[in-house]
Amino acid sequence: MPNPAPAATPVPAASQLHHWLDAVTRQDAQAFKSLYDATSTKLFSFALRILVKRELAEEVLQESYVSIWNNASSYQSSLAAPMTWMTTIVRNKAFDLLRRLDHDVEIDGESFDMNIVHAMESSDPTPIQTLEISQDGKALAGCMSRLEGLHRQAVAMAFFHDLSHSEVAEQLKLPIGTVKTWIRRGLDKLRQCLNRLEAS
Repeated sequence: MPNPAPAATPVPAASQLHHWLDAVTRQDAQAFKSLYDATSTKLFSFALRILVKRELAEEVLQESYVSIWNNASSYQSSLAAPMTWMTTIVRNKAFDLLRRLDHDVEIDGESFDMNIVHAMESSDPTPIQTLEISQDGKALAGCMSRLEGLHRQAVAMAFFHDLSHSEVAEQLKLPIGTVKTWIRRGLDKLRQCLNRLEAS
């Protein structure tokens, strides 16, 4: 699958995206390419805001478009705009990947909410799309806020600022073993919190 187009072009109208999705249900490869070209940059940006690491965002993007190709027939325009539906797929894939990963990837809840909204802003966002994304961000930020202060800071520095464990230890003036333990426990608590929210 090609890399997402670098140009920040506006996403086409929902009616056009719906038309392409409808064609994809009939295994129309050209319509799928058009859909990918029109939406991959914005969806990649969305995935990157969650995962930070480019290679992880690329993996999630590819998995998401495979899912879109296989599940286009399940899309219902009465329930969500096409971009909202695709964004939800990317979000779920990204969160699933976070849960599978070990302590090398953490979540910065303090900035996540606004970043996730900004990542998907368009010139004409639908209210339902903005609401859904904002709610996801707030949920994750809420989980982050439940961590103890220094634990939250360690997790945020490792994830959002992409610092190594040794760099975090140096910044916080703490032993690296302590920092590794805090980050590992912090990520475990975040996963449990996210799982509880999804189950409720």
